Amino acid sequence: MTTDTPHATAGRPADTAALVAAIGARFERLPLCRWHVTVRLIIGAVTFFEAFDQLLIAYALPELRAEWHLSTGQTTSLITVGSVGMLAGALLSGRLADRIGRVKVIAACIALSGVCSLLLTLCSSPGPFMALRFVQGLAIGGEVPVAATFIAEITRAHKRGRFVLLYELVFPAGLTACAVLAWWLMPLLGWRWMFGLAAIPGVLCVLVVRCVPESPRWLADHGRHEEALATMASIEAKVEKITGEPLPQPAPAAPVARESHARSGLRELLTGRYRKRTLVVCALWFCGYFVNYGISSWLPTIYGSRFHLDLSDALLYSTVTSCAGFLGCLVVALTVDRIGRRHTVTWCLGGAALCLLLLGLFAGGSASSVLIWTSLSAVFFFGANICLYLYTPELFPTRIRALGTSLGGAVNRLGVILGPIVVGAVYAGGALGTVFVTLAVVALAGSLTAGVAAEETSGRQLEDVAP
Repeated sequence: MTTDTPHATAGRPADTAALVAAIGARFERLPLCRWHVTVRLIIGAVTFFEAFDQLLIAYALPELRAEWHLSTGQTTSLITVGSVGMLAGALLSGRLADRIGRVKVIAACIALSGVCSLLLTLCSSPGPFMALRFVQGLAIGGEVPVAATFIAEITRAHKRGRFVLLYELVFPAGLTACAVLAWWLMPLLGWRWMFGLAAIPGVLCVLVVRCVPESPRWLADHGRHEEALATMASIEAKVEKITGEPLPQPAPAAPVARESHARSGLRELLTGRYRKRTLVVCALWFCGYFVNYGISSWLPTIYGSRFHLDLSDALLYSTVTSCAGFLGCLVVALTVDRIGRRHTVTWCLGGAALCLLLLGLFAGGSASSVLIWTSLSAVFFFGANICLYLYTPELFPTRIRALGTSLGGAVNRLGVILGPIVVGAVYAGGALGTVFVTLAVVALAGSLTAGVAAEETSGRQLEDVAP
């Protein structure tokens, strides 16, 4: 196996810029193999259970309302407090992951989330429950964007969209599994058992620390040259052993021009070449998740209070919508490299807007019509949202990639918070059709933003997209 590059002397690049370029070139020559899949499965398992924890509150809500006699305002607070924590967690984790490493942050987040799930089973009133949901939100909001950043950094440009999004499918899979298990177990065991089950995966933090290497791109960018080279060589050795063939020589990799470290961090995201990208992806995250959680957080309650379905049927209907969303994610994962990131987000949010508009204007009079049209819209807005987990890390350089992705994650939490609040306020006035029209307008705004202002990144190396 050859590890030297045109920018190396005795295997050691002369400076950080050369090393970053060399590491990128060496990743580009790695064929996708069992090593990538193994790492993807481990990080994917973490993300799966974080998604499970995130949506569990929506399915526990009908029981919690009855047990604790919650008002509409208290119900909304119970939904949104976790999202407030996720917003703060996303901002904090991005900065931490860019400073101390991706893997440490991922492991810490899954451990904290598991402990919180266990403690939630002991709650007997809304106050402690909301406090713990806020802390758990810090962990969930912190893990998901950092994990997306890490997966992007270990993947080559060729078919990166398919590889990353097949990993990202674990998030909607976690949402779907939560819906299925809640429909099956919640009426039998109650909400406490569901949160108890959600605590078990906290032990995955040990597996992450022991089996997942730190990102060589991050190590190189932080001047930890020997660690970066050793980690990269270890990965290459594992890939060679798995494939049984020597790796090809890496392509020549010229160091890319980069802006001063004095402007790295949030200031760099909001100035120069990255300002427009930051504003665009923030708008897309907000619109996509405003629609997503405006619908999913309230659907079980709407089915029960408006259409008088019992708990089991209300959860079943909501589960069907989640399954439809998962199907949309799968379609996007298999087609995004051909269609492109910009077109995928544009057409998916546009399709969601059309479905929700038709539902709001013509088809909101029965539970079955709401089921059909929300499920169709979920195919589209789930597809758009999962694409953002691929697209956002591609837009920013290694030194601020986790922060940029986490900033998008924080803004999506604004959508997650405001979506249920707006839906709750409109729904409290009895205007169900207006709820869906409002969500359609937000989805349309996101579609137009992507179509007009988003850049295409398909098939390009990370260092070329964001020097």
